Amino acid sequence: MNNSGLLQRIFKLQEHGTTVRTEVIAGFTTFLTMVYIVFVNPQILGVAGMDTQAVFVTTCLIAAGGSILMGLVANLPVALAPAMGLNAFFAFVVVGAMGVSWQTGMGAIFWGAVGLLLLTIFRVRYWMISNIPVSLRVGITAGIGLFIAMIGLKNAGIVVPNKETLVAVGDLTSHSVLLGALGFFIIAILASRNIHIAVLVSIVVTTLIGLALGDVKYGGVFSMPTGVTSILGEVDLKGSLNIGMAGIIFSFMLVNLFDSSGTLIGVTDKAGLTDEKGTFPRMKQALYVDSISSVAGAYIGTSSVTAYIESSSGVSIGGRTGLVAVVTGVLFLLVMFLSPLAGMVPAYAAAGALIYVGVLMTSSLARVKWDDLTEAVPAFVTTVMMPFSFSITEGIALGFISYCVMKLGTGRWRELSPCVIVVAILFVLKIVFIDAH
Repeated sequence: MNNSGLLQRIFKLQEHGTTVRTEVIAGFTTFLTMVYIVFVNPQILGVAGMDTQAVFVTTCLIAAGGSILMGLVANLPVALAPAMGLNAFFAFVVVGAMGVSWQTGMGAIFWGAVGLLLLTIFRVRYWMISNIPVSLRVGITAGIGLFIAMIGLKNAGIVVPNKETLVAVGDLTSHSVLLGALGFFIIAILASRNIHIAVLVSIVVTTLIGLALGDVKYGGVFSMPTGVTSILGEVDLKGSLNIGMAGIIFSFMLVNLFDSSGTLIGVTDKAGLTDEKGTFPRMKQALYVDSISSVAGAYIGTSSVTAYIESSSGVSIGGRTGLVAVVTGVLFLLVMFLSPLAGMVPAYAAAGALIYVGVLMTSSLARVKWDDLTEAVPAFVTTVMMPFSFSITEGIALGFISYCVMKLGTGRWRELSPCVIVVAILFVLKIVFIDAH
């Protein structure tokens, strides 16, 4: 009873019309919908040469720490974890395609997070969001969705390289293709039936089938968390802070800016906490928590940390306070003892989740005014250039530049905000003075 009274006082449960029981159930629900990240993130960052067992532990730690901090400081039902999309950009593009060491790439994530923190401290963050047009914001979100989906299709073997046609369909009879497709449809069908743990169910089912087929080796269930010294603090801060990495750092910062801020607004709106302007209680505290968590996440060896839209699953069943986030965070601490399970998940089991994330993110294209070409063209350019150039940075750059070109070319230059003009000019300078050399 005393504990219940203490929780009532800390989280103001009665004021929010909720109970300890409701908040705990909501916390479990949020955890189950986003726990897939502890299996997927190590797999993606492992491509960059990072120790997957150590990444598993740091993913659990930062998700736990960020979520608990959000619950206690901001009292919001919003959980945090490493961002999908930016982890793939880091592993496949920055490290894989560009040949940057993972330590230097992690340094770029760190400086991007520091930039986000400074924007928050100096109150520039929401000024930027309110001054960047919807078409570009939507284009960035949808482009990252296509980028993630393409990696999922590649990991499952559904899409393979082809010299004549660039890409082609893989062997549709192989285990990886069939199970990757099965995993995706399990998620899509269960999600359409409002089953919140669809992604987790898909990963478990496809991994078990892989185990039965001999693709997966059983490695146990429980173990003590492994050491994280191989990645903790291994960020090349000096090497990453150079002009050649400026575009990468800016992209990490900009994407995290939209992703986390948009999610915070979306989840709090669903919880009935926002006003007509989109602001919500303790917004300042929430923005500080997610910014600081991103800096900490890069330092301990994960990708940028962001608020998770999966938090809305807990809100949908009544979660209203930070107790939801605290419960979610505690569960992430407990899952650290299940590291052998993470090592068993094959690439095709996580592929379905990546493709599904792509579906969710590209759905935002419905918000574009397609009958206005000055808005439609930049959104289209931003969206398609991310997967086609295999770079989030290039997609953002060409999107901002094309927006200015369309508005200037049609005599609608008054619709250009100073923020868009400055960002476009910075990207033009990057292309002329950095990329050209």
